[in-house]
Amino acid sequence: MRAVILAAGVGRRLGDEGDLPKCLLRFGEKTLLQRHLEFLKQCGIEKTTIAVGFKKETIQSEIVKLGMDDFANTVFNPDFEQGSVLSLWSTRDQMTYGGDVLLMDADVLYGHSLLSRLVETQHASSFLMDKNFEPGDEPVKLCIRNGKIVEFRKKVEVEFDVCGESVGFFKFSSDTAKKLIETTERFKTNREECYEEPLRDLALNSPSDTFGVEDITGMPWTEIDFPEDVHKAQEKIFTQLESEP
Repeated sequence: MRAVILAAGVGRRLGDEGDLPKCLLRFGEKTLLQRHLEFLKQCGIEKTTIAVGFKKETIQSEIVKLGMDDFANTVFNPDFEQGSVLSLWSTRDQMTYGGDVLLMDADVLYGHSLLSRLVETQHASSFLMDKNFEPGDEPVKLCIRNGKIVEFRKKVEVEFDVCGESVGFFKFSSDTAKKLIETTERFKTNREECYEEPLRDLALNSPSDTFGVEDITGMPWTEIDFPEDVHKAQEKIFTQLESEP
């Protein structure tokens, strides 16, 4: 199994915190990137590819500094200031290498047990979902009705049985990863599109047994988009993670 991390964005909403790529934010003695790579290695991932763009050399330097250049490589998205769908498209060769693959947002603080849940899932392809989330337009919501995914967007206008926030981590079987890239090719002409849109299209138009969902409600994690998210990550989530066994 391999992993792909999307880390090309500028992170404009972070204000002064956004001078570097978000994956280089530091919590304790480690950057988010170091935490990602260490957890992935511990979970038995063979290779990791990072889609880079904004200040790509800082990420590449961190990989070398960590001694992870035999485990992690980068792919440059020259259109990194546009939609993240282009970052996903830039990793098409790695996404379709021929085996199972993880797709991950770079700007998430989490623990090893959360990633293990995804790696060890019995579902061939799977989302992670947290049912305990703050209402609003910011969280990307995963909605399920009668056992099938019926929505995967920030704004929800459908009926559902269960709704939760997507963590931004996914596992794909080889076949599903190839279908995702085929779908992404259709979406990449809209250069402002987010990578979630081709994934949504695939999930909503696939048989109900294509994707499973792992419920990680109660596990500490947070996505980092705004300055207040950095504070939450440092004061609340990181503290909880430090107490994990």
